[in-house]
Amino acid sequence: MAYRKKIIAGNWKMNKSATEARVLVASIIEELANFDQADIVLCPPYTSLQACVEALEGTGNIHIGAQNMHQEKNGAFTGEISASMLRDLYVRYVILGHSERRQYFGETDALVNAKAKAAFAGSLKPIICVGETLSERESGKMEAVITRQMELSFAGFTEEQWLETVVAYEPVWAIGTGKTASPAQAQEVHALIRALILKAAGETVAAKIRIQYGGSVKADNAHELLTQPDIDGALVGGDSLESRSFAAIIKAPFAEDKV
Repeated sequence: MAYRKKIIAGNWKMNKSATEARVLVASIIEELANFDQADIVLCPPYTSLQACVEALEGTGNIHIGAQNMHQEKNGAFTGEISASMLRDLYVRYVILGHSERRQYFGETDALVNAKAKAAFAGSLKPIICVGETLSERESGKMEAVITRQMELSFAGFTEEQWLETVVAYEPVWAIGTGKTASPAQAQEVHALIRALILKAAGETVAAKIRIQYGGSVKADNAHELLTQPDIDGALVGGDSLESRSFAAIIKAPFAEDKV
């Protein structure tokens, strides 16, 4: 089995001003001093991106991501941000297709696909989210929903683009609800996603691509989730806003197995 370095991303959502972001980043740096076993990505609001980049200067183990971007290079799109604007701020990653973007702003798989291709053109690494709602899971549609999202959101990717991508499985019913998919439930869907990638992109990509779990990940469940064979990291929401809990999640898969 190919070695896949864990990747933990913190999605701050609409939280933290630039001033608050500097304080949080400083605390995260302190918590994770000399830690290099995982790739770490912080995804603050647009207005805090530059503050975070400046606060991280001189560190090498933490990267910055954006929470969204527009699919066009420029133009009359009031309130939007392009890939080149993000890269100019030394942003490396961008979250695309988050369930909140799909649910509240009507983003479709086709739009996520267009944004992903714009991200590649702008030298950004997309973290592309897929996941089912509670009603879809309870009605037995989980596999069909995940399959559709994978087929359409990733349509037309080259092997190189696949390998630049992180997939994030986020069961929508477990985001901000306190509910969490059991390790077995999460592993089942991650294995499905990897099988779909194998079919679409081949063995090399399926073995190397990293698939995160995102759904109420916390310090007390991170170890069991992040040591599943097909779970390569986490997309963390609320617990990424507190440095100690975020650091505990990042370090969790490297702790000795609990007896």
